[in-house]
Amino acid sequence: MKYQDLTGKVALVTGGSSGIGKATALAYAQQGMRVAIVDINEEQANKVACDINSVGGESIAIRADVSQGDQVAAIISKVVDEFGQLDVAFNNAGIDLENTPLAKVEEDTFDKLMAVNVKGVWLCMKYEIEQMLAQGCGGAIVNTASIGGVIGSPRMPIYGATKHAVVSMTKTAAVEYGRKGIRVNSVCPGVINTEMARQAFARDPRREAIATQAHPIGRLGEAEDVANAVLFLSSTESAFILGHQLMVDGGYTAI
Repeated sequence: MKYQDLTGKVALVTGGSSGIGKATALAYAQQGMRVAIVDINEEQANKVACDINSVGGESIAIRADVSQGDQVAAIISKVVDEFGQLDVAFNNAGIDLENTPLAKVEEDTFDKLMAVNVKGVWLCMKYEIEQMLAQGCGGAIVNTASIGGVIGSPRMPIYGATKHAVVSMTKTAAVEYGRKGIRVNSVCPGVINTEMARQAFARDPRREAIATQAHPIGRLGEAEDVANAVLFLSSTESAFILGHQLMVDGGYTAI
């Protein structure tokens, strides 16, 4: 589907070098958007940007750790220096380090998950919103939450907690900045066939069959399934949607 209002706009994608982030960056580019791809993996981010540029798109890659405020501020500055504005942000960077009951989680694991999945999303929204307010033209922000942000997540207690936090921040930001024309929503993917999921399956091979069975649609999601939802929330087709958690989960949470 072509969203005419996105053509020529500037999008920022964190965690854009692989999986859902990469699929969304490519989808934005196909809409005629200029795309900044942010990732801690500079080599992979550059590859995605080159893929976009090689077919006539406009893209840059930025290496950054979203848990560091100075680096996030620098991201926004670089995007504006390169493209002149920021219209859309997809805050997707996140990590999953668990396959452990709550009482067995190490403190270091807790801290790492909170730093990237919660602090990182907050920092990105903070600086994105500041830029959008300065521009005075509104904007759209989409955060990656998870089904783990709305239901319990056995053996993923801290990951689930981080995604509940993303849902809460999304709702709050939507209420605070909706009247300024800044729409903030989130996507809540089910189990998506990405490298992160495959790493989790490698840690516990039983999880893939269990996860597939848990989705009434009968399959795992693909990164493009989520990218399509993000496109919708980024466009004015969703102009009256704020603070929403769009479930992209093959019916997982419908049971």
